[in-house]
Amino acid sequence: MKKAYLFLAYGFEEVEALTAVDLLRRADIEVTTVSVTGNDIVTGRSRIPVVADVKIDESSFCDADAVILPGGMPGVTNLENCEKLISVIKKQNEAGKLICAICAGPMIFAHLGLLKGKKATSYPTCIDESCGAILSEDSVCTDGNIVTSRGVGTAIDFALEIIRLLAGEAKAAEVKESILAK
Repeated sequence: MKKAYLFLAYGFEEVEALTAVDLLRRADIEVTTVSVTGNDIVTGRSRIPVVADVKIDESSFCDADAVILPGGMPGVTNLENCEKLISVIKKQNEAGKLICAICAGPMIFAHLGLLKGKKATSYPTCIDESCGAILSEDSVCTDGNIVTSRGVGTAIDFALEIIRLLAGEAKAAEVKESILAK
């Protein structure tokens, strides 16, 4: 079974995070939500509390097939300030495993220099040419092991792309049909 970890920090975008968790679980991908706060309950940007499955210090994440970062502010800033998460992202990227971010989340990849020469997208104004990315307005961009997406309105497409990459076209189509997505 494929494993994904989705990281939560105070101020995360609830729709982006929970859409990914829900749809990946429908695809039989094991998704673990991870608090980077030291607390089990993490409150999102719309003040919706979410109970994380684990705290960041409770796993090494070496079994991850994908790591996923939701957007939202100040959530992305809080994610980026977590040294262990930055280490996980770097190791995952070096291993050629999926690193996925939506909305403002791709800024973290940009700041780490991971988007140089890569096709990428984000919420408008969150990344620009200075990071070396080939910018796109596509709802989702996959370039090698990096998946980026634009925001709440693209959360379903983002989750379906991760499913496609981890579980195949048929599983992604099955989930898409089951939720009546167009």
